[in-house]
Amino acid sequence: MIREVKRTVASGYLMLVVLAVAQLGLAYMIYLAGSAQNIAGVVVALLASIIVLICWAGLFMVHPNEARVLQLFGKYVGTCHDPGLRWANPFYAKAPVSVRVRNFESGKLKVNDANGSPIEIAAVVVWKVFDTAEALFEVDDYVNFVEIQTESALRNLGTTYPYEPHDDNGGLALRSNPTEISQALREEIQERLSQAGVTVIEARISHLAYAPEIANAMLRRQQASAIIAARKQIVRGAVGMVHLALDELDENNIVDLDEERKAAMVSNLLVVLCSDESAQPVLNTSTLYT
Repeated sequence: MIREVKRTVASGYLMLVVLAVAQLGLAYMIYLAGSAQNIAGVVVALLASIIVLICWAGLFMVHPNEARVLQLFGKYVGTCHDPGLRWANPFYAKAPVSVRVRNFESGKLKVNDANGSPIEIAAVVVWKVFDTAEALFEVDDYVNFVEIQTESALRNLGTTYPYEPHDDNGGLALRSNPTEISQALREEIQERLSQAGVTVIEARISHLAYAPEIANAMLRRQQASAIIAARKQIVRGAVGMVHLALDELDENNIVDLDEERKAAMVSNLLVVLCSDESAQPVLNTSTLYT
């Protein structure tokens, strides 16, 4: 596996001055040799001028948050990260590689979750290149590699977890645990991209929904679950209020009720507290036992 080797190259501004002075000096030498009809001098000056012209090809620009991967006849010799005008061996191939932070948003993928329900899922991945040599030489196209591996990891994540928990076992679910799911997605993508010289900064789900063919049925199930949960809360509160009422009656000796009358009172209170409609009071003008 090829690892990045940082390489320091000469300043392009200094070489620009040196090459310009050398080019002008050789041009003047050619003029003097030609005036003196010195053929050997002209030939030497021309050869030197050709060498200087070739050296001009060694100048290259490195932009901020960009690197240049240097190769000599196919052999990797290093990576230059220093921004500005630089100069290196004119026979070096200087491939630019951006080390800026990038975003990738996958398309909406249709997969079956852990419970077999078809869902639509998409994700946003924030990534950057940290090893230019690996990115350029270990994979064919590192940008395309990131996109394909992200979608593959997203499909695997969608089939590993349910869309939402169907019981109270506390398991992870795509909709209920976004932080944990995002962390799991980032770790899986990073594992797949480790050989491409890419680091994943953040990965999160950007779209999550049931597939259209079952969306209505799942919506009704969610509504039913919400109603059941609300009913449980109402009943739990009503039972607490009835218990409190009976305790207050006993402690303050307001009225002495037998078990049958306590049961009737509990029944009436639960009906009033748990009913969807407002209770209609009925006045009892007789005694409690008639």
